[in-house]
Amino acid sequence: MPSFEWKGRDRAGRPQGGVLVADSKDAVLAVLRRQQIVPITVKEKGKEIALPKLRGGVDEKTLAIFTRQFSVMIDAGLPLVQCLQILGEQQDHKTFQRIILQVREDVESGSSLANAMKKHPGAFDDLFVNMVAAGEAGGILDTILQRLATYIEKNARLKAQVKSAMIYPIAVLSIAGLVVYIILWKVIPVFGSLFVSLGAELPLPTRVVVAMSKFVGRFWWLIVGIVVGGVYALKRYYATEQGRLVIDRLLLKSPILGQVLRKIAVARFCRTLGTLLSAGVPVLEALDITARTSGNAVIELAILEVRKQVEEGKNMADPLKATNQFPPMVVQMIGVGEVTGAMDTMLAKIAEFYEEEVDLAVAGMMKLIEPVMILFLGIVVGGIVIAMYMPMFSMISKIG
Repeated sequence: MPSFEWKGRDRAGRPQGGVLVADSKDAVLAVLRRQQIVPITVKEKGKEIALPKLRGGVDEKTLAIFTRQFSVMIDAGLPLVQCLQILGEQQDHKTFQRIILQVREDVESGSSLANAMKKHPGAFDDLFVNMVAAGEAGGILDTILQRLATYIEKNARLKAQVKSAMIYPIAVLSIAGLVVYIILWKVIPVFGSLFVSLGAELPLPTRVVVAMSKFVGRFWWLIVGIVVGGVYALKRYYATEQGRLVIDRLLLKSPILGQVLRKIAVARFCRTLGTLLSAGVPVLEALDITARTSGNAVIELAILEVRKQVEEGKNMADPLKATNQFPPMVVQMIGVGEVTGAMDTMLAKIAEFYEEEVDLAVAGMMKLIEPVMILFLGIVVGGIVIAMYMPMFSMISKIG
């Protein structure tokens, strides 16, 4: 049997290490769990255990329902193959149905559930696979699946809050730009022709608006090209590593939106890491997965730096503090969790607190954005209207 080198911490937070002879890595994790040791790294002698890569896949709502139903069936004592057969046959998502039935065939052929799911990264990412493997090794698959379902549901909610925080101001600004464009393109030329026919002397604000109207009418194709090209260029730039880092850093530093996005990132970090640690996944692998699912390049780099420090034997709290990306309260509570040996419980409490904070922050941001947008629209549209009425006021005063 192969030998596995392991490093970890006991419940008092003291570093531990050694070599275990076992059939597989999962068996080593089960032994360490029984000894109440939190694993940091487990690797076969002379060979590092490779992690599967993250990929997109089945929508989170479908995956959460499948996971919740799966946990209930396992808890009821149904055989694993029968559970997969029932879930596959009742699945409406045809692609996911084929995946579930393929997993069932692999399990029936002797494969573990985790290894069978690992073949389908489009449906089951490495977080899902690692937790299922830990559940199988510890004999608590139903509990792990319940935790997974809760995690997926809460993560989907966080993503929805990110979208609502980002889409609302963008939509309002887009509509405002469209309204101003139509006014300049269709309305202003009518007034301009009227003033020319009357021989009115145009003040500076009116001349500026008329000039803008002529430019829009003559070079509308250039404006559309600039907008489309700008959006495309921004997407291409964000697709690069450097571009993603720059844009994510700017978003985190933005006055109103930045606080909301940071709270969402902290909640996701704590929820993901806590879920993985509670399943017995080694700390280094848990930090790897958490970094890749953080959703922000700045937070991802910070977590990877923390992972590097933990791999060198340091605790987690000090490197987290050094990144300057996590609130002091989070760092202190994680430090307490390390000392007491209840890191997963502490992370779950932090995640719940920040998820409530996100709800309040998004609601507050919406209330603040609405009057700001109304004021902005009033100034822009009102300014155009006043500029076009100024020659009329001048003409009326002369007639009088």
